[in-house]
Amino acid sequence: MRYSNGNYEAFARPRKSKNVDQKSAYIIGGGLAGLATAVFLVRDGQMSGEKIHIYEELPTPGGSLDGEKRANIGFVTRGGREMENHFETMWDMYRSIPSLEIEDASYLDEFYWLDKDDPNSSNTRLIYNRGQRVPTDGLYTLDEKSKELIDLVLTPESKLGKTTIEEFFSNEFFESNFWMYWATMFAFEKWHSAVEMRRYTMRFIHHIDGLPDFSALKFNKYNQYDSMVLPIIKYLESYNVEFIYDTQVNNVVVDFENDEKIAKKLVIQDGDDVSLSRDDLVFVTNGSITESSTYGSHDKPAPISKELGGSWSLWKNLAEQSSDFGHPEVFYDNLPEKSWFVSATATIKSPEIEPYIERLTNRDLHDHKINTGGIITITDSNWLMSFAIHRQPHFKEQKENETTVWIYGLYSDTKGNFVDKTIVESSGEEITQELLYHLGVPETKIKQLSNQNNINTVPVFMPFITSYFMPRVAGDRPDIVPKGSVNLAFIGNFAESPSNDTVFTTEYSIRTAMESVYTLLEVERAVPEVYGSIYDIRELLKAIYYMGDKKTIDEANLGIPKLAKVALKNKIKGTFIEELLTESKLL
Repeated sequence: MRYSNGNYEAFARPRKSKNVDQKSAYIIGGGLAGLATAVFLVRDGQMSGEKIHIYEELPTPGGSLDGEKRANIGFVTRGGREMENHFETMWDMYRSIPSLEIEDASYLDEFYWLDKDDPNSSNTRLIYNRGQRVPTDGLYTLDEKSKELIDLVLTPESKLGKTTIEEFFSNEFFESNFWMYWATMFAFEKWHSAVEMRRYTMRFIHHIDGLPDFSALKFNKYNQYDSMVLPIIKYLESYNVEFIYDTQVNNVVVDFENDEKIAKKLVIQDGDDVSLSRDDLVFVTNGSITESSTYGSHDKPAPISKELGGSWSLWKNLAEQSSDFGHPEVFYDNLPEKSWFVSATATIKSPEIEPYIERLTNRDLHDHKINTGGIITITDSNWLMSFAIHRQPHFKEQKENETTVWIYGLYSDTKGNFVDKTIVESSGEEITQELLYHLGVPETKIKQLSNQNNINTVPVFMPFITSYFMPRVAGDRPDIVPKGSVNLAFIGNFAESPSNDTVFTTEYSIRTAMESVYTLLEVERAVPEVYGSIYDIRELLKAIYYMGDKKTIDEANLGIPKLAKVALKNKIKGTFIEELLTESKLL
């Protein structure tokens, strides 16, 4: 497996993989990584679909990419996915997946045209004081603290080790709008990995100008299951890929012979075990952020559960066989009680609630276009609550007058500003009341408007939702294809890609799928490398300009002595450097 950039190999079709007709594939986990693995096996490895078997412990595929109307409780999505133009492997895959909405178009075509017609942006990102926009919304307010971000990028991962974000940055850094944007957009918390924050900083530096207003992002037309998962399912079904639902794989028995690792057997709970040969490829989704999710209702909180569930138990059983298979306990053990655990989906039915939202978005909720453009964060919320309203209808079954709202609270151990409970203890109705309070609904009307006749809210408890970001070191996540592995690979966000891409993204799931298939089948086409904006001097200069809130070198408080600034400008006068600095608005 190797990487490339440019379009030479991007448009090339690889020849059939050697001996692929003698091989079969067993994919454990029907989430995005597992589905993408099957796509690359069929499309690029040219494996027969009948020889590909996907095991899923739930009755529905898609994993964390969900969206459904649950019986007796209502519409639910556990989260949402933010896309951008440089998800190289994702768009590579979706160019081959037919659209379910538009005849003779790919899903990439459909997505691209939607974004062209209705580009994403946010008119309000931060609010406080019961529905008032934060005066500095749109600014990073970093000033000289931007140097701390530069220091993070300049520090190698090996030196950071298990350093947390809180240990790396000063207290003043966390008072900036930048941290509020960053933490709530990506779900970073202070006890999370400084390594992962460094990767994010480097990975998305080309979007530094589009983070405050979300113009950097792109969203689906509908919820992520209908928009992103169903087209892949239809594609794979057309190739007769086998889906095996309601089936838990408890272990993969691995033999260690002559420095080789060979998967020999799948241990199936309440079923017949599957014997494997060297030609039977096994792709394991190890761990899951939505494993063991529990659902509440409008009048009941979601039950608290800390059970590991199938994907974590499988990884634990594999790790007991070899340290090369990672250390799952690093990610599921001892998560702080303050961590994000609960999200909720509210379905608004009353038009009386709509003006409190539309005054923030300056948009009609029912015009079938972008609404909030991403999350709106309530900076003085004790729960650090955020909410998002995507294009409506978000579910095809929605009524025209209904609006679905996704809500989450980053802090789980503090009582609300209006509700005298933590978000974990709260029913859907109580979460609704807390949101209405922060939207500025008069307190005398909150309880009446939070009635289920006006709005129905379903909370979900997810014990491992931020496990991706727990501090880690090399080896805690298994390599996608461990050293010496003949037929075993790991896929998903708990596998270690050699690309150093960022987790908690759809791109990472698909990238690990492509890398694993290309490695085990020796596909002759290269994997697209991660977009290298961090190596582009234009992007670096743009980042300095926007981190300084659009100030020139003379105006920005970067800690550079005045005499040094004068000397610098004289030194570069009439040079290409002056030209670059002028183009980036720093001069």
